[in-house]
Amino acid sequence: MTKHCFPEPGRYDRQGFPEAIYGEGKTSAQIISITRKLCGGSGPVMITRADNAKFKAVKKAFRSAVYYKEARIICVKQIKHRQTGTYICIVTAGTTDIPVAEEAAVTAELLGNKVERIYDVGVAAVHRILSRREKLLGATCAAVCAGMEGALASVVGGLVSYPVIAVPTSVGYGVSYKGISALLTMMNSCAPNVSVVNIDDGFGAGVITSLINKGC
Repeated sequence: MTKHCFPEPGRYDRQGFPEAIYGEGKTSAQIISITRKLCGGSGPVMITRADNAKFKAVKKAFRSAVYYKEARIICVKQIKHRQTGTYICIVTAGTTDIPVAEEAAVTAELLGNKVERIYDVGVAAVHRILSRREKLLGATCAAVCAGMEGALASVVGGLVSYPVIAVPTSVGYGVSYKGISALLTMMNSCAPNVSVVNIDDGFGAGVITSLINKGC
């Protein structure tokens, strides 16, 4: 059996964001074993890309476990935060981008941030994002989740004066290449306040927006 060694203090104490276990491809037994080791730290412990079967197994081992189904996140150890007065916007182009957006939103919320969700405002109906401009302008940062051609991140970047974290999603027809088209569009954005994370990386976007919102 593989032995897992983790430095002390834990990630939350060192860096301000949670220990996270990527659940996809791991067995329930592996997830539970790693979680036991991580729960000794002070911060929350999250399992990402988890399905309901894995949650049921984890729940038996950790009664405090909570499952955020749409985000596919299990949080085993939560800590109480005083929620920030400022807020993060999590934005999607379409409804099919919501699972990735929820991964970002739930991650940010578990870290004590207020999150405003602005969903289904893609560029094919650009008036939708323009109608939410006031809410966008009031945020400290945003994560924009979009598949297809991924143009929404540039549109948001052109409207606001803060950092925009672009999250390409693996949504789209054949030549979208499972998110590569959106990734390339976002990487080539002419909006200089746009930065890009990996395809479908809602967790990474949630951590980065949290750090920005808290002034880290």
